[in-house]
Amino acid sequence: MSVRTEIAQVTDRIRERSKPLREVYLDRMNRAIDNGPHRSVLSCGNLAHVTAACSTHDKDSIAKTDAGNIGIITAYNDMLSAHQPFETYPEVIRQAARAAGGTAQVAGGVPAMCDGVTQGQPGMELSLFSRDVIALAAGVGLSHNAFDSAIYLGVCDKIVPGLVIAAATFGHIPAIFVPAGPMVSGLPNDEKARVRQQYAKGEVGRDKLLEAEMKSYHGPGTCTFYGTANTNQMLMEFMGLHMPGSSFVNPGTPLREAFTKLATKRALEITAQGNEFTPCSAVLDEKAFVNGMVGLHATGGSTNLVLHLVAMARAAGIVITWEDMSDLSAVTPSLAKVYPNGLADVNQFHAAGGLSFMMRELLSAGLMHEDVRTIAGDGLNRYTKEPRLNEHDEIEYVDADPTSGNEMIVRPISNPFQATGGLTLLRGNLGDAVIKTSAVKPERRVIEAPCRIFHDQGDVKTAFQAGELERDVICVVRFQGPKANGMPELHSLTPMLGVLQDKGFKVALVTDGRMSGASGKVPAAIHLSPEAADAGPIARLRDGDVIRLDGETGTLEVLVDAAEFASREPVTADLSANKFGIGRELFEVFRQNVSAPALGASPLFVD
Repeated sequence: MSVRTEIAQVTDRIRERSKPLREVYLDRMNRAIDNGPHRSVLSCGNLAHVTAACSTHDKDSIAKTDAGNIGIITAYNDMLSAHQPFETYPEVIRQAARAAGGTAQVAGGVPAMCDGVTQGQPGMELSLFSRDVIALAAGVGLSHNAFDSAIYLGVCDKIVPGLVIAAATFGHIPAIFVPAGPMVSGLPNDEKARVRQQYAKGEVGRDKLLEAEMKSYHGPGTCTFYGTANTNQMLMEFMGLHMPGSSFVNPGTPLREAFTKLATKRALEITAQGNEFTPCSAVLDEKAFVNGMVGLHATGGSTNLVLHLVAMARAAGIVITWEDMSDLSAVTPSLAKVYPNGLADVNQFHAAGGLSFMMRELLSAGLMHEDVRTIAGDGLNRYTKEPRLNEHDEIEYVDADPTSGNEMIVRPISNPFQATGGLTLLRGNLGDAVIKTSAVKPERRVIEAPCRIFHDQGDVKTAFQAGELERDVICVVRFQGPKANGMPELHSLTPMLGVLQDKGFKVALVTDGRMSGASGKVPAAIHLSPEAADAGPIARLRDGDVIRLDGETGTLEVLVDAAEFASREPVTADLSANKFGIGRELFEVFRQNVSAPALGASPLFVD
């Protein structure tokens, strides 16, 4: 089925807008491809260093250019549950590569920080920029120019976007992303949220809060709510960089290991030495990014991807905008209810049909491009199949059940949860922002109230504890943008604002910072651009100004006389405390050179 007119129109305008950059990018990739297997350009001394620690068999194989050599980029560390399973992957990949007639080497490691650890802490100010560090670190690993394809081991918030930026930069070779999967289900997410709110109100102590948190985050794998980490996994499948059906298989299972072996075999099949050469530059095209954005909306995914998708696309010479995302959201129905948009976790979502069901439904309605190249082969229909283990513990694909396993979790296109997606672009005299509406009840999507202004999230907590926010209020937390302090997430404010909302007050958040991928029931206008540190309109707000946030019409306005508002001098803030400590001093060059949030908030792509 051909895509709907609205999808085609957005795709065409992205292609036209991107043409100058994309042509330069593809020309660069094609010239690199034409150079042939890249170990052929290495000197004997270069190759000796590449193979010095290898077995005799691997040395002989790598020295030849007719056998593929896979470069592994890993985000392994054993502090973070999502990345701990990757400890054993390199050896599995090496053995699988030898069995398939090739070799594999760990080309390098990249950092992987956890926003769950740094929420509300100074380290969160390094979080967004870690994406660009990851891209740089992966680039260092692959710069040895000894690899015919790459396998990327990464899962969480900034890791996958950073790895995609690297994969696009090294787009002359194939790229396969291999996930670790979600941890098995623990304490239900709604119960965890309830205990957090009880703690915010002082009804339970830290012991009960810690008990609930440890029952929620209790084993290897990603957190089970549908935050940024799991949105990343969806995105890699929708964009054709995962093996079909691999996103939400739990760690430590036979199917999980079979996927790692299958991905390794495929990574060798699609090198330039094989018959199905599939460089990453051919996978990451305009259609792939449109498919990813549609997936983001249909699943109610993380607001963080609004930033990341822009930066990821730019690395591939493609220019996408928040307006593109908003227009796609307007025609993409919401088909999933996974926490924080619903009560189910990703394991229940996967069991109910998951991504293969959703992709089949979206393709049937013409809401996705089927005619794309993927690492599994041409065409997206192969991603509607379901993986099964045969008697040899190898993966085979079968037709999936065409019906939802639970329509409280995932629904067909004929019966969506709502007619539009979960993200809306907000525009008005305060600038541009985004709001995740999929988790916000319809009656709470329009808020008009006086604002209370803060320059630090800790001050919000102090005001809450003093009872100063017991009223209709829009909390404005400014000087939280990428130039000010690295654009930290402000997820730790959610329990307090949720308490106020539960008391019947009309409450919202407006900020030039970020919210977590687990953004919930409180309406939040985030990523506001221009930011306060750039003298954006948010810097001219004063306590008591009435703000109207309308998530239905897509507007964000301060209801102050235009002439008076324009005459105000933007306030400034003392940001010296954000420049030092917990490594923040190392990132000053990032803060000074970062692009605006609407351009991806990256120091790597600044016009």
